[in-house]
Amino acid sequence: QVQLVESGGGLVQAGDSLRLSCAASTRPLGMGWFRQAPGKERELVADINWSGRRRYYADSVKGRFNISRDSAKNTVYLQMDFLKPEDTAIYYCAASLHYDRAYVYWGQGTQVTVSS
Repeated sequence: QVQLVESGGGLVQAGDSLRLSCAASTRPLGMGWFRQAPGKERELVADINWSGRRRYYADSVKGRFNISRDSAKNTVYLQMDFLKPEDTAIYYCAASLHYDRAYVYWGQGTQVTVSS
């Protein structure tokens, strides 16, 4: 079992930055950030394996978002720059423990709202 605690959401204006954090109760195999906007399906925004050698970004966030991890703290971060109104969503942290990218552990979600 992995418990995930997220923080860092909020209300910002277009062009602003936010950093999301997600602390895991144990070392994961990999972690990712998903988001779900009203009326849309949940989508993978970015993920990273714990070695840090693999990072993935959705096309919509490439060049604006950066995912990183602090191995000592079992924490993953999502630095979000140049935010756009279309980034508005609930952001969920997820962790895989046994199989790469098999995200079965989820955080509670944090709201990110970007006003124009």
